[in-house]
Amino acid sequence: MLQPAHVGHLPVLRALIRDGAAHGAFDRALAGDSRDAALFFANLRQALNTGYFVVEDPKTGDLTTVAVPGYVYLPDRGGASSQPIGFGLFRATDIGFELWLTGVDAAWRGHGHGRAMMQALLATPPGKKAYVVRVNRFGRDSPAMAHLLATFQYTPVIESPSHAWYLRNDAPPELGRRMRDFVPESVRAPRPA
Repeated sequence: MLQPAHVGHLPVLRALIRDGAAHGAFDRALAGDSRDAALFFANLRQALNTGYFVVEDPKTGDLTTVAVPGYVYLPDRGGASSQPIGFGLFRATDIGFELWLTGVDAAWRGHGHGRAMMQALLATPPGKKAYVVRVNRFGRDSPAMAHLLATFQYTPVIESPSHAWYLRNDAPPELGRRMRDFVPESVRAPRPA
């Protein structure tokens, strides 16, 4: 069962994101107490309050806001927890949304919760337009995430040394063309010959 995320969920989200970062699913800096991690979690607090995350525009360097709707997941079965065991955060793009950050507590993995949560997330208003997913390539659970995304009709379209970008099969054609321009050739992972 999904619920809209709110600031009261911040401790659970922080714990899940830090654990995921420690295992390579997210930027590893988020696992510690760095200045960047503190800024990220302060922005996440704001996003949970207002629905917007503060980001730097890569083209201009200006600070801007981007819509970040989020949800927490509570299992419907299997020893139901009163605390969320998973989450999904979407980030608005100029064409739809990116499923930006998502994860399930390690203790609950392997019992279908990731699949159930992903199905529920993709049924939400932002999920219906979540055409893009970015995955860290070398996280502990990256192969499982790649498999899960394939079952929801996502195809890998670009790889950099650290990330793989997936595009949903029903994405607007323009988005696919633009994604190829999104990651410069200089940072793409070399393709096997």
